[in-house]
Amino acid sequence: MTVKVAIAQINSTVGDLAANSAKIADFARRAAAQGADIVLTPEMSLVGYPPEDLLLRESFYAKTAETLAALAVELADLKEVHVVVGHPLQDGTLHFNAASVLLNGVIAGTYCKRELPNTTVFDEKRYFDAADQPLFFDIKGVRFGINICEDTWFKAAPAAAADAGVQVLLVPNGSPYHLKKQHLRVNTMRENVCSQGMSVVYANLVGGQDELIFDGNSFVLDRDGAVRAHLQHCVEDLQIVEFQGAEPVDATIVEELPMEAQVYKALVLGVRDYIGKNGFPGALLGLSGGVDSALVLAIAVDALGADKVRAIMMPSPYTADISMIDSRDMVKRVGVRYDEISIGDCFDAFNRTLAEEFKGLPLDTTEENIQARIRGTIMMALSNKYGAIVLTTGNKSEMAVGYCTLYGDMAGGFAVIKDIAKTLVYRLCAYRNSVSDIIPDRILTRAPSAELRPDQTDQDSLPEYDVLDGIMQRYMEENQSRAEIIASGYREEDVNRVTHLIKINEYKRRQSPVGIRITHRAFGRDWRYPITSKFRD
Repeated sequence: MTVKVAIAQINSTVGDLAANSAKIADFARRAAAQGADIVLTPEMSLVGYPPEDLLLRESFYAKTAETLAALAVELADLKEVHVVVGHPLQDGTLHFNAASVLLNGVIAGTYCKRELPNTTVFDEKRYFDAADQPLFFDIKGVRFGINICEDTWFKAAPAAAADAGVQVLLVPNGSPYHLKKQHLRVNTMRENVCSQGMSVVYANLVGGQDELIFDGNSFVLDRDGAVRAHLQHCVEDLQIVEFQGAEPVDATIVEELPMEAQVYKALVLGVRDYIGKNGFPGALLGLSGGVDSALVLAIAVDALGADKVRAIMMPSPYTADISMIDSRDMVKRVGVRYDEISIGDCFDAFNRTLAEEFKGLPLDTTEENIQARIRGTIMMALSNKYGAIVLTTGNKSEMAVGYCTLYGDMAGGFAVIKDIAKTLVYRLCAYRNSVSDIIPDRILTRAPSAELRPDQTDQDSLPEYDVLDGIMQRYMEENQSRAEIIASGYREEDVNRVTHLIKINEYKRRQSPVGIRITHRAFGRDWRYPITSKFRD
């Protein structure tokens, strides 16, 4: 007998229960029309993930229960179609991360998550209680069970399902993206589920939620761990997988994208969803003629369309002519509105105002920061007047060492490349140009500069970016000590300098806009170091 399982890889919006319910119903009906016996949606598909402190409000649970019951009734005409929906559940004083099976107009069964992640971006122990009861149901002689996301990163919950006779494990997921995460998921399912004699249907959420990106990449493994189906990256998708008994039949396997393409598509999705789900009419960004703002402009146009993006060049006395020329060239290529607003008069006014106060003192970063803050003020004024959100253009390397200005280039609403190291910025630009040539070559080949003083380059103040990024990755992302980094081949003076800068600039990062996470450790939820601290390793 053939059982058809549909993976509904959907993009839910946190708190929009009506829209999420309608989307689940739509996917379920499309799947049923193709003969599906089971429709598997992701973790928390009904309410979006993660709901965070909405989970502390009883009204949130009450509305969820009401919506879930109504959805079950709405899908009653899908006879014998099992629709698995993720949602939070309140039971007396207990609260659970749950998945319910909707069948013939009723909630036929509910599974509650056993393993509650409390690391990196997760803090589910703040909100949920753990459960340990398996759930299973039989269709055409095949026994299906449910585990939720983190359950399958350990062996206990899959073992309980296997002990109950489950042959195919359905796994709703809200697994956020980071580099190489897809391989980690597949290998973990092989180790913890397939090794216990079960096939796996893994349905992952897709979409942007604040700094998190959910990349989809849902898949099906047979009992030997072979991939039998694989869904798209960073796109909603629906795929039907046939099972002959407990064995999946080969279905569509989407080819894995190169790393740069994966990251670029994740950034586009993050911008589109942050701006779209929060109702902004468009985006503004300061264009400098440099590589970071060029990349952000490309991402914004791909995410929103040229008609919803506006670029502003704000030249100062130190802005090079080639910066103006390259900026004008790029905006013509992408077709966005472009304006030039000189900050020269504002800068002169500040200098006159402060002339007596600063009399006899040399020029330093104070005057450089004034220029950045004038630009930040202009961008925020345009944002206030027209409602568009300001996209900041600072990268992870700059954020790490504080090569950024509070209330200046850090001023804005969304930090698109906050988790992108400078060396990766160049690789992403090269990838985007391989699709269509929109970033002028000179932007990619000239020495990076903030252009806040004559003949300035970033390397006047910082090590070469391949050195800086290597040290940052080892220290910040991999938690290596200074001694370990030095032993790996980096110069001691460079290691001491970079790690010192990372430590002393925490106060800046705490005040930066939320930004997209693409590594396993980003500045934000993953990085919670005290600002005031005397510890030195």
